[in-house]
Amino acid sequence: MSLKLESGFEFDYENLLGDGCVTKEDVSALLPELKKAHEAMDVMRRTGVIRGHLSKDGTPEKVLFSQLPYIEKGNLNSPESVARLKKFGESARNRVDAVVSLGIGGSFLGNKVLFDVQCGSFWNLKTREERKGYPKVFFSGNNIDPRSTKDLIDYIKYAADMSVHHDKKNSRKYKVMLICISKSGGTLDTMSNFMVIYDALKKNKNVKVEVVAVTDPNEEKPTLLKKMAMENKWESFAVPDGVGGRFTIFCEVGLVLAAVVGFDIEAFLEGARNMDKACQNNDIWQNPAMLNAALKFIAAEKYGRDEEVMMPYGDYLESVSMWYIQLLAESLGKQFNKEGKEVCYGRTPIVALGTRDMHSQTQQHQEGKLNKIVQFIRIEKWANDLAVPNVFPTVQKLADISGVTMGQALEVARQSNADALISNNRFNALFSLPKLNAYYLGELLYMLAMSISYEGELADVDAFNQPGVEAYKKIMGPKLQQVKAQQAEK
Repeated sequence: MSLKLESGFEFDYENLLGDGCVTKEDVSALLPELKKAHEAMDVMRRTGVIRGHLSKDGTPEKVLFSQLPYIEKGNLNSPESVARLKKFGESARNRVDAVVSLGIGGSFLGNKVLFDVQCGSFWNLKTREERKGYPKVFFSGNNIDPRSTKDLIDYIKYAADMSVHHDKKNSRKYKVMLICISKSGGTLDTMSNFMVIYDALKKNKNVKVEVVAVTDPNEEKPTLLKKMAMENKWESFAVPDGVGGRFTIFCEVGLVLAAVVGFDIEAFLEGARNMDKACQNNDIWQNPAMLNAALKFIAAEKYGRDEEVMMPYGDYLESVSMWYIQLLAESLGKQFNKEGKEVCYGRTPIVALGTRDMHSQTQQHQEGKLNKIVQFIRIEKWANDLAVPNVFPTVQKLADISGVTMGQALEVARQSNADALISNNRFNALFSLPKLNAYYLGELLYMLAMSISYEGELADVDAFNQPGVEAYKKIMGPKLQQVKAQQAEK
């Protein structure tokens, strides 16, 4: 059983619906609530209003992420804004040597997905020509780690020294672009790294630093970072109101980095847009997001499957699992429902990677507590798939695995895992992408975002706030001031 779109994107739920799994009767019983959830999604698209959603200061706030796939005048992504992003990306080509993307939460996790799919692990080891003139890319600001921050500074210093050494004739400085992403401008993790790196690079005679601020665009009441950008004449892009961090991969927060590595922004948004159109279907069996939300909700609430293992098959998709962790945890992990009743709802998300974690986590998936759904992601056709050669014909065990491609072997491993799991009553499902490219990535990520939105309505929780995150921030500020005061006394 599967739902396949015209694009080729497929949601295979064979091992999630049927005998021993969620039943069609379960789904039928949920149809009245699904109808309400679907109507709520329609209202959200048209007006940005989600019942019961409040901002962190307790005031009503619109939810606008469903607008992002549509490149239209007046929208958050307009023809003008996309053209500006592309121009910005072109301006970095053959001019900027290295980009440091500084952000945390969705400002890191989403950007890492786009980087991995476009660039892969060895991007920074390629020549400028192999990168088509685009700069090297480093990530920081997603943790407060003095060692890794110093290592990054030391590497840039080394690269700058080597660049100047090899280009003494032109005395060309090593150009570093710091993309600083913070809506408030006060994010401790991001801004501490930014200040340390900015200060160190500004003091280096071989480095030329430029800053790009991605922050709240309001110029009348500017945030700290926006005010700094205005005063220092830094180029700036928007962290828009109404788009929570875990959804910002579809707006300038993610697309700024996408632009400086040559990622196909328009194809990515087209994939998201076509998925959104599919998700406007009121027939659950033709709506991927509604169907996924319903099956996962029932599996958790009726069958106790309250942990979700996101297990893509392919190294450069592991960051999708990391991105999904935030999406699921922040959106659905809620103590209270919209009426203020304590419900403590939400599935625990778990990152896994095939085939790597078949040799570690799968023992738990296969025989541990009966509380998991394993969600696979596969790529049907890999670009430049490699055949396994018969290099050692006299070694029978190795000769037996030759003659197939690595992509075929990967899929055999995934199928074997899925079959073994369901044979022991372990729920699992599959998202299948015809290829790994910007379009299909847009389809997948947007479907997951909409699915979470549907499930928030089914569970009657606000899928667009994160009060638990705000709780530790309120404690952390005063503690940091105490440390600073103690340091001053020494």
